[in-house]
Amino acid sequence: MSENSSPNITEESLEQVEWTADGLAPAIAQDADTGRILMMAWVNREALALSAREGRAVYWSRSRQQLWRKGESSGHVQELKGIYLDCDGDAIVFKVKQLGGIACHTGRESCFFRELHDGQWQTVDPVLKDPKDIY
Repeated sequence: MSENSSPNITEESLEQVEWTADGLAPAIAQDADTGRILMMAWVNREALALSAREGRAVYWSRSRQQLWRKGESSGHVQELKGIYLDCDGDAIVFKVKQLGGIACHTGRESCFFRELHDGQWQTVDPVLKDPKDIY
């Protein structure tokens, strides 16, 4: 976390987030060094509090309806360098150090590996590691 931030999150801090009706907020993981967007996932109050407390990204899995610590099965942990809340209070950015250099379950650096060219989505990033070798 940055020099000016505290790893502790308060109830007041959690109250300032504009949670969705189902108690979630989008969290964007951004590489702290390069600024590249790595992924987007969801956090609830507990995930955000745990992230701040543990110094690593913790998300809420909507499909599994449970908390998941990024990298718990892949080893590709996201160490938190900062947590930011947008001006509307409804979106969060985790600035992270991505351990292992892979954020995406497809084995790529980023989940944002397709770019729109001439009306078609084209893959622009290589697979760094076969997902079968990760999970």
